[in-house]
Amino acid sequence: MTTADVVVLLFGGHRVPRALRDLPAVDIDDVSNHGRAIVVGSDADLAAVLTRLLKADRLDVEVGHVRRPWQARRVLAGRAQLVPLIRDETGSVIVGAAHWLPPNEAARTISGEAVTDDTVLFDGHVTGVRIEPTETMPGLRASVLTPRMRPKRWVTGRAAQLGTDAALVVRDGVPAPRPVRRSTFYRHTQGWLRVR
Repeated sequence: MTTADVVVLLFGGHRVPRALRDLPAVDIDDVSNHGRAIVVGSDADLAAVLTRLLKADRLDVEVGHVRRPWQARRVLAGRAQLVPLIRDETGSVIVGAAHWLPPNEAARTISGEAVTDDTVLFDGHVTGVRIEPTETMPGLRASVLTPRMRPKRWVTGRAAQLGTDAALVVRDGVPAPRPVRRSTFYRHTQGWLRVR
């Protein structure tokens, strides 16, 4: 891929790393018109770009992620590798982690049932659940959280589903606007091209 096909997306007041200064910077609305996009920002920013590409049916765009300036040169020269894309029922992608948490500060637990594929994660009350994408199949892993918010036992699978009275969904550190009664994270039929 030539550098003419590569663009940069800047988020959160980040500056363009020196290695990427000769590349054009574009808005998220324009990302699907290029061959490779390098996201300078957080996991939530990367997830927003992938969500945009998913909705535009352009998961053939290679995507690199730069959190720190020293990563820029490696991402610019890196190769793309197909990895599972994890999304939820709203079409939102996660790249770092998602959580199912109590709906408010007064509630200390969530109640209900969660499964990963055919394995029950919990049935009753728990502090919360963490879901993470994996780089290999089946695509994700999930764990009930201890009271100190640490994972207990990871269960891998293609999908994680929750049924509850009320839970707050947090995607890559960004809480949803309101609690939900059902939530599902699952491997999309098509992966994404991660540049490293």
